[in-house]
Amino acid sequence: MRYNKFIIRHLGIYYMLIASMLFAGTGALSKILSSELSSIEIVFFRNIIGLFLIIFMIYQKPLHQSGGKFWLLAFRGIIGTIGLYAFFYNIAHIDLATAFTFSKTSPIFTALFAAFIFKERLNYLSWFAIFIGFVGILFVIEPTLGINKDEYIGLLSGIGAAMAYTSIRGLRKHYDTRAIVLSFMLCGSAIPLLSMIIGSFYYKPNLDFLISPFVMPSLNGWGLVIVMGLLATGFQIYLTKAYAASKKAGVVAAVGYSDVVFSMIFGLILGDPLPSSLAFLGIIMIIGAGVLVALRF
Repeated sequence: MRYNKFIIRHLGIYYMLIASMLFAGTGALSKILSSELSSIEIVFFRNIIGLFLIIFMIYQKPLHQSGGKFWLLAFRGIIGTIGLYAFFYNIAHIDLATAFTFSKTSPIFTALFAAFIFKERLNYLSWFAIFIGFVGILFVIEPTLGINKDEYIGLLSGIGAAMAYTSIRGLRKHYDTRAIVLSFMLCGSAIPLLSMIIGSFYYKPNLDFLISPFVMPSLNGWGLVIVMGLLATGFQIYLTKAYAASKKAGVVAAVGYSDVVFSMIFGLILGDPLPSSLAFLGIIMIIGAGVLVALRF
């Protein structure tokens, strides 16, 4: 009885832990798929399944919104897709935990955008968190060894996600949440499709994170694609449930950092090496900074 009461009281945290595990599972499957498919094709399949789902949801219950911010809506879809390009490219080329950590720098960049774009005043704790976060980024990158392409793209995944999240703040008063998700899914399906069409006629290895030809998945690949799509959909469902069930969004957002832990476990199972001591310290600092920023909201 006490256990049930505890679960009900902390239902948002419980849902977020499930969402984090599903998100890490999505990343693990995309890493397996990267042995036969490009990261661009994985982004396409990840979004096309969600696109059909959101269209069905809108069909079931039509949109009710004022609109009027079309270009900002389009920007959210495009920049969110760019963030996904970077995120899934990193998953394919570096260990899962580090790829997830780079994506988790988004709250740090979101706080900066809020301060400089929306003129929000940050307290000393927030600025301290931002400072700790950037020191953590330096530890993960280890610039004394040189900054490589994967690390630049890793930062892009965090910046892209932060810009997408920031744009949502200007959209949520004008659009139904499903319309915002729809713009993301549309861009996340159409842009990779265009990238693959271009990649069929023109391809350069150093641009493999932007253009790549379509490759027909194997039978096993199709199975993994379907499961990945289901896990990604489950992630979205439980993420929504987590925020709906909790009165403290900051606490739920902080628990969302558990996906880095889950991704490290899945990565080790798949054969990823452990991060270096300095990189591991950087991961902890980035998680700590993100939690501090999340709790502020």
